[in-house]
Amino acid sequence: MSEADFIARLRSIATDPAARGLVDDAAEWEGLVLTHDMIVEGIHFLPDDTPQDVAWKLVAVNLSDLAAKGAAPVGVLVGYSLGDDAWDAGFAEGLDLVLRRFGIILLGGDTVRVPAGAPRSFGLTAIGHAPPGGAPSRSGARPGDQIWVTGTIGNAGLGLAMRLGQEQANETCLAAYKRPQPQLTFGQAVARHVHAMMDVSDGLLIDAQRMAQASGCELGFMLESLPLSAALLAVRPDILDTRLAAATAGDDYQLLFAADPSAAVAIREIAAGLNVAVTPIGHAGVGEGIMLTHRAQRIALPARLGFMH
Repeated sequence: MSEADFIARLRSIATDPAARGLVDDAAEWEGLVLTHDMIVEGIHFLPDDTPQDVAWKLVAVNLSDLAAKGAAPVGVLVGYSLGDDAWDAGFAEGLDLVLRRFGIILLGGDTVRVPAGAPRSFGLTAIGHAPPGGAPSRSGARPGDQIWVTGTIGNAGLGLAMRLGQEQANETCLAAYKRPQPQLTFGQAVARHVHAMMDVSDGLLIDAQRMAQASGCELGFMLESLPLSAALLAVRPDILDTRLAAATAGDDYQLLFAADPSAAVAIREIAAGLNVAVTPIGHAGVGEGIMLTHRAQRIALPARLGFMH
């Protein structure tokens, strides 16, 4: 059963409005935003990634979901699979570091012991305060909206290729893969100006498709506007294939959001004040799904839009 099929079965159970119909990455309940993500060895991280980096990623991916809701993080609950003593100690060290870095408290959780040699898996629930007026969902994009993204796209995907020995390494892309930086401050500041917002975790195109489906409109993207870093372009020259690869790579943890064009000045002022790069990359229109153009020419969607569970 696919992830989408399983979630569809759960919708008849998750009927409380707080669950948002299970079309979002977080729930909003009694002024709180709650989210839960899991990471699994061999799928979300490599067996030889350091435990400190794994702890960082586990926390950061959940904080990124809070960032997409404009939420101010409060604390986390951790589900941990015990294994090798040295690895467990390294994970605890990394967990302490990342929680201190983002000023978040550990509230509790659970531990289990897994058989020797079994893949490690971890879960984390993050809790935050919803912004005034409520947390933006991924379902609010409207025809006529501008579509924006923070930062640059594709660094983490290239960083993974570097970790696998498929590309020459550079520190910028490796760092993007190992220790993603959730856009918490920007998410909180911009939330009141957006109609829809989500983080880019599985790939820009597949996540944009989810926003389009939830919002009931078409999202059109101009590939030539996709922000790519100098570090990525140093390895992969700026050609169409590079942009498509970046748009389908996962683990970026940037924010994708839709806003009325009249909000553009406020969005740019917020971004400048926080030293966050923002780029308009498309528009919402009447229709469904996503559409790509490159230099005003429509192009076919790639067969793979991003990571599928």
